[in-house]
This record gives sequence, structure tokens and C-alpha cells, in this order.
Amino acid sequence: MKWFHKPSSAPLWQDEFSVFTADERYVTRRQFTKFLTLTSLAMFVGNLWIAVRAWISGRPSFPRRAVARLDEIPAGGVKLFAYPTAGDGCILVRPAPSTWVAYSQKCTHLSCAVYYSRENGRLECPCHKGVFAIANGAPVAGPPRRPLARVLLEQRGGLLYAVGMQEGEGA
Repeated sequence: MKWFHKPSSAPLWQDEFSVFTADERYVTRRQFTKFLTLTSLAMFVGNLWIAVRAWISGRPSFPRRAVARLDEIPAGGVKLFAYPTAGDGCILVRPAPSTWVAYSQKCTHLSCAVYYSRENGRLECPCHKGVFAIANGAPVAGPPRRPLARVLLEQRGGLLYAVGMQEGEGA
């Protein structure tokens, strides 16, 4: 006699595996309702968590970073830099002796890198011939419909600092 075998009239495999496997494939209304309720509750809690985090964090904070010396770029000159992170390319342009403007280098159409055309006095995207005004980053021609994100600049002690980003109007 085996001491670990259950004394049963049914074979061992029937104790281990259900005979009614066809019935186990069906989901009852109660199980389905329980699944939908728990899933909906989980989604609600997840959305609530996202909303609370967004509310607590408020506006994004941008680092203050030195971009260039005031005398570093001649009138009509350009300097490329990264802001607010190392992966975010930006372009600093000095269209006039006392004017500096900086924008994100990503075209608002398909994120191609824009460049400054000194001859035309505007920012251009070579991918699809997008054109942006240098004064405010607004689209002038081509497929872009939204202005470029502007880098907010501050002059202090002979240096230009990037202090924030401002999405273009209509973005």
C-alpha cells in the first residue's frame, strides 16, 4: 500500500485534473462583472495618481544656464546650445547688435533641425521648406502651423543665461 496515494475510487489523474474542463472555459456574469469593476477601479486610481502628481508638481522648473558671453556672437551670428537638457537642441541668434533671440531647434512640423538664414533674416527648416520669423518664431511659410518654442534669456554680468522655455502661441 502506498501511503501518499489518496484512497479514492477515481484514478489519480482525475483527482489532479478536472473532468469538467469544458465548463471551466466559460466565464460567468459574476466573474466578468468583478473583472470589469476591478479594472475600472484600477484605471480610475491610476488617472487620479497622474492628476495629483501633475497638480503637486505645478509648472516645470527650468535650470538657469549660461549660454554665451554678450560679446561672443557678432551681429548676424549664431550659436547652438542645449537647453533644458543635453538632448534638447536650441539656436541662439543675434540679428542686431543689441538683440538676442533663442528658440528650440526642433521644427514644429516634423522635428527637423532649423537653421538661421542670414541672407533672408529668418529661421528655415530644410526638410519641408518651413520658414519661421526671427522676431517671434511664428511660422511664415511651409507646412509648420505652430511657432517654435522660445528660450527665455536673461542678461547678467556680461553673460546671457537661459532661464526657461515658452511654448509658442497656439501650441
